[in-house]
Amino acid sequence: MKENIKNLEKIKFSVLDLVPVAEGSTPQQSIQKSLELAQHAENLGFERFWISEHHNMESLVSSATPILIGHIAQGTKRIRVGSGGIMLPNHAPLIVAEQFGTLETLYPGRIDLGLGRAPGTDQLTAQALRRNRSETVHDFPNDITELQGYFSNENRNAAVRAIPGEGLNIPLYLLGSSTFSAQLAGSRGLPYAFASHFAPTHLHDALRLYHQNFEPSKQCNSPYSIACVNVIAAETDEKARHLETSLQQLALGIIRNTRKPLPPPVDSMDGLWHEMEKVQIQKMMYYSFVGSKETIEKELSAFLEATQVNEIMVVSHIYDHRDRLKSYEILSSLLREK
Repeated sequence: MKENIKNLEKIKFSVLDLVPVAEGSTPQQSIQKSLELAQHAENLGFERFWISEHHNMESLVSSATPILIGHIAQGTKRIRVGSGGIMLPNHAPLIVAEQFGTLETLYPGRIDLGLGRAPGTDQLTAQALRRNRSETVHDFPNDITELQGYFSNENRNAAVRAIPGEGLNIPLYLLGSSTFSAQLAGSRGLPYAFASHFAPTHLHDALRLYHQNFEPSKQCNSPYSIACVNVIAAETDEKARHLETSLQQLALGIIRNTRKPLPPPVDSMDGLWHEMEKVQIQKMMYYSFVGSKETIEKELSAFLEATQVNEIMVVSHIYDHRDRLKSYEILSSLLREK
């Protein structure tokens, strides 16, 4: 047990929230629950609370990400709040600079800007978001450069300026589920967050390439890596595995493209999924840590030993809000023992 705690000593824990809609709940209730979760996480000592951009999904209401970030920041006091992430190809860099410049002006020293290059939705919706713009391999790096330019003091004499935003110290994070953003984050000297909670395949390759390609920058002197994982903690392993069936049903809807609000847990997934679907979901959710405090501690410590990441970001798809809050309480008990 002491060895496990030692492995967790240097690690920060944070929260990724997709603002899920549980079956029987409304979007308004879901947003309120996200605020309550952020306040809970702040009281428990978590480092940051990120919201991810998704569109056209009945199960998630995180489409207007900057507005939700402002709502969470207003309702909390200390915890860092940001995007995990803003899907930059969906937006003009100037708009992002203005929005996050405004957030940083309202809540100084608390705003993070995580950036991704996926659409955060289906292709048809992506076309509606991006209109006539088609993305090339060069667009994402160029958009980051443009965004950094708007935040710089050197842009004060430019014809186009981000006001507010110019000269503000808003940390950027690159997000990814493959190796492309890992190499880019390294070469730009930016922190890197990997989406291992749903795309575990390239985690180790991405972290290796990030470290190999890292060049110090104004923001970071050394590499800083974050891994996002699923955590469902409960009083017993049996109860946690029961709660996990909500996540498994949600994943089943993703692969069948029948996405619905987060369903309540079931006694067994048998009869709900086929064997190949079961294998696919288990592979997708490989980095899911489900169980009691002792189980979570042991498995997370092994994960940290294998990855050497600086921070763990936790997402918890749990149907009952009280069970979700309790899961973070159990996880936070590992923080208090450090």
